[in-house]
Amino acid sequence: MELSVFFKSVIDSDSAPVVICDLEHIVVYMNPASIKRYHTDLTGKSIKLCHNSGSNQKIDRVIEWFKESKENNKVFTSRNDEENKDVYMIALRDDEGKLIGYYEKHEYRNCETGQPYAL
Repeated sequence: MELSVFFKSVIDSDSAPVVICDLEHIVVYMNPASIKRYHTDLTGKSIKLCHNSGSNQKIDRVIEWFKESKENNKVFTSRNDEENKDVYMIALRDDEGKLIGYYEKHEYRNCETGQPYAL
């Protein structure tokens, strides 16, 4: 079985939204959690259609920073206290380290309340 099937399964099973874009800002994939959160599937459309001009300028600045160095891979973009989460833009690179796109990553800070291995 191809490794890509496993990667897609990981992203699809994540409860946090994941929106993957290419360098032209076209959404190449949204996991089910992101479609549910944003109430739409933007696959094939520009992510910039969902943002104001100020946010789009920030996105462009981050992409330029990603391009400056293979070490530039993660930028904190916002905090949502109501949901106790931080949001980041993460660089996506090919095997040689060339920038190929980016994605939005949500990191929730709530402690798990369930019991370990409670089946």
